Amino acid sequence: MYEAYWGLKEKPFENTPDPRFLYHSPQHDEALSRFIYVVREEKGAGMLTGVFGCGKTVLGRALCNALNKNIYQIAFVNNPHLKSVELLRAIARQLGAENLPEKITEMSSDYFLEVINNILVNNVKDGKETVVIVDEAHVIDDIDVFEELRLILNFQFEDRFLLTLLLMGQPELREKIRKNKQLAQRIAMGYHLDPLSQEETWGYIAHRLEVAGGRSSIFTEQCLKPVYENSGGIPRRINQICDMSLVVGFDKKADKVDERIIQEAVEALIL
Repeated sequence: MYEAYWGLKEKPFENTPDPRFLYHSPQHDEALSRFIYVVREEKGAGMLTGVFGCGKTVLGRALCNALNKNIYQIAFVNNPHLKSVELLRAIARQLGAENLPEKITEMSSDYFLEVINNILVNNVKDGKETVVIVDEAHVIDDIDVFEELRLILNFQFEDRFLLTLLLMGQPELREKIRKNKQLAQRIAMGYHLDPLSQEETWGYIAHRLEVAGGRSSIFTEQCLKPVYENSGGIPRRINQICDMSLVVGFDKKADKVDERIIQEAVEALIL
């Protein structure tokens, strides 16, 4: 709609987990570095928490891109609000298992655990590593689901885990994990993402505009304060405000996005 008007090749502020748009703030780089360490050093399990919209999912996708696909087989579960057997089936399916039961009445945790274990062992024989990423893990309410996740970490040889489990979710995930002491003891490393600072917010906007083929000068520097104040430094909110601002600026045939356009954009949104 507005891309050509602003000299953009694509929309820069879409709320999709495209790793090209990952802004490498110090904390995002540290989180990614820690996750890569947990995976490559076969530490068993790691956990990433942060408020909604702070970039956990895009960071998880960036991790997937950073891992050699010839070496790592990855299961990425983005909706874990399932029964325990359904979650195990989702993991098995993403790891390549076929002809799995579809009806709840035909499902068995023992069966799916055996299927997953066979996949893990075969991967090791083939020189491959296995990674299971569970996004939005804070929505898990069933303790049986956490128990099944703990059980798949029991798949190991004497000297190594057969997979790496990475849990990502909002801050309440930490308390849920603490209540499952056996699972908590398996978390080798955790990290919490905070909202961006005001300075990082400007860097974030400039980065996304650059990836989309544009220039940061589309936004005046005076825009930064109202964007930051209304977004709280949360990337998802920054995207909403900036995207709407580009729409408003396009409608007004503005040369740049200024404070007045930002204010109009904010008033048009439900934040």
